[in-house]
Amino acid sequence: MRPPRQPGTHAGRAESVTDADASARPSDGLGRQASRGVLVTMGGTWSKTILQTVSTVVLARLLDPSDFGLIAMIMAIVGVADLVRDFGMTGAIIQAKKLNDRTWSSVLWLSAGIGVIGTALIALCAPLIAAIYDEERLVLLSIAVAPTLLINGLAMPLQAKVQRDLKFGVLARIDVVSMALGVGLSIVAALAGWGVWSLVVFTGAASVYRLIALWTAAHPHWGRPHIDRAVVPLLTTGGSIFGVQLLNYLARNVDNVVIGRQLGSDVLGQYSRAYALFMLPLQQLNGPLGRVALPVLSRLQDDGPRYRRYIRAALMVIAYLTLPAFAIAAALAHPLVLLLLGPQWDATATIFALLTIAGVAQAIGNVQGWIYISLGRAHRQLVYYIVSRPVIIGSFFVGLWWNGVNGLALAYGLVSLAVLVPGFAWAIRGTFVTGRDVVLPVLRPAALVPFAFAAAWATGALELPALLHVLVGGVAGLVPLGLAMAIPAYRRDLAQILDFVKQTRKPAAASGTPMSERGTA
Repeated sequence: MRPPRQPGTHAGRAESVTDADASARPSDGLGRQASRGVLVTMGGTWSKTILQTVSTVVLARLLDPSDFGLIAMIMAIVGVADLVRDFGMTGAIIQAKKLNDRTWSSVLWLSAGIGVIGTALIALCAPLIAAIYDEERLVLLSIAVAPTLLINGLAMPLQAKVQRDLKFGVLARIDVVSMALGVGLSIVAALAGWGVWSLVVFTGAASVYRLIALWTAAHPHWGRPHIDRAVVPLLTTGGSIFGVQLLNYLARNVDNVVIGRQLGSDVLGQYSRAYALFMLPLQQLNGPLGRVALPVLSRLQDDGPRYRRYIRAALMVIAYLTLPAFAIAAALAHPLVLLLLGPQWDATATIFALLTIAGVAQAIGNVQGWIYISLGRAHRQLVYYIVSRPVIIGSFFVGLWWNGVNGLALAYGLVSLAVLVPGFAWAIRGTFVTGRDVVLPVLRPAALVPFAFAAAWATGALELPALLHVLVGGVAGLVPLGLAMAIPAYRRDLAQILDFVKQTRKPAAASGTPMSERGTA
């Protein structure tokens, strides 16, 4: 299925203090917070991934592909409603320099109200959702999933508050525990024979716990019901962010609707599992980096040199850790799927291998969003997405017409890669970020991709059992990266990554220049 506050301190007043403190915080302290925040968040994400992998392995053997397909059908539509419910407010709250008590209270009431409306609309439209896919089972499933919109509406401003305060450890703990609860209860439900409803349990249990934990962490002060005019600037910025998120969501989910409508729930189930697997490397790094990068870059928006160094460092880390990973995963797609999902999911392997091309594009392209939002250029991002996302959506129909679900996956990846260059050119135009800041950090890790793929692919000739094949192939795929360390430029890159890790262990006052402030060329 598609991431310590003082007791008794209410949201608005606490934020005012935080804003004041932030302006006085030493620059080294912010760099150290960013470094530690990435590692703490990454640790939480890796823990979530372990849990998610356990869930994938177990549920894939207890449920049918059509069960996953049914949920994918619903979430492709409910997800749109959830974007409308958020309306880009999460990004707008994080990017805003200051928010007072009354504005925070207004945000809470506005988000809750939209959540109520969204829940009601999805419940009322359940028969229509079933009619779109010609699948009667979706009526009750849609009604059961609808309350997540209200839960998310209550949780959104609380998460933005905690994230804005750079409390990444709190968010990481909430993510891990909510995932563990959802996974545990869904497996129990599946063992009890609940079928597709065990996936509903997964979503519901995780969402409810997340709301309770965020409420405890943020201590919201609602005040009397009202929506102040002070939220208008947030809605203006959020509206552009929402437009971008909606177009991006469509570019990543219309494929589910098209496949579900044209090829049925079984093929969609295969595709949705392949998509979930290809998202794992992205979640390991881009999720933690993005959660930390937005509030940090927003604080650096008036400090061009430090902002550029952070962008360069982030791109380098993303490129080194995701590009070789996708290359190796594509080469080992068949034994990997056999190991994780079982023999009945064989068709998923080819889809997964083709989707890794889109994974490369998304891993690098996510940085565009950081630049737009942190510099307050969400309106410009919306213009670009209005042009680029319909092109990606069009590739779904062309690919499906050309070669079914495999053709769709390949077309999606190639077009996603093609729009990267104009995307970054438009994102940095008129800013202090240069083309060198974007291109140079990616060149060296990108050069390793074909060698990592070839080395991992070659192990297929050994005809090993799936587990051993994955292990041997993974090690073989890393050999080119190890050999590259003989080249001084690659050793410098490695030193910067290690410096980032060391930075989190230094006292704040003695902290040196963080990795986010060093060059990558």
